[in-house]
Amino acid sequence: MQIIPIDQLVSKKCVPCEGGVDACPIDFVRQQLALFPLWSLSDDGKWIRRKIQFHNFLEGVDCIDQIAVLAESEAHHPDLHLTGYRNLEIAISTHAIDGLSENDFILASKIDALIAHAFPNAKVAKSGAQS
Repeated sequence: MQIIPIDQLVSKKCVPCEGGVDACPIDFVRQQLALFPLWSLSDDGKWIRRKIQFHNFLEGVDCIDQIAVLAESEAHHPDLHLTGYRNLEIAISTHAIDGLSENDFILASKIDALIAHAFPNAKVAKSGAQS
């Protein structure tokens, strides 16, 4: 597999995955993830995560709503966790293959672009790896 620059990922469309393909090799995942400094890899290597802190609850919910619309248009859906009323964790994996695929990096690139554009004042925190 070849590392794909973010500007190319953001212009791609997620391809439906119903299984039957292998997850990306962990070495590829680590190299691709190096282009995503705001995301971290779970301990099991099956998820990528990003954490964001918003000014208030409504801003966090608005971000979830916008990510939901994006995810629907890509037919690829992250797990979204809003805790402490303004702390959002986004977790992405390809459930059908129990691991990471190119779709996960496409979606992460589009989420990053959405947040940079719509929520420029959100505080970003380097996400710690979790299982």
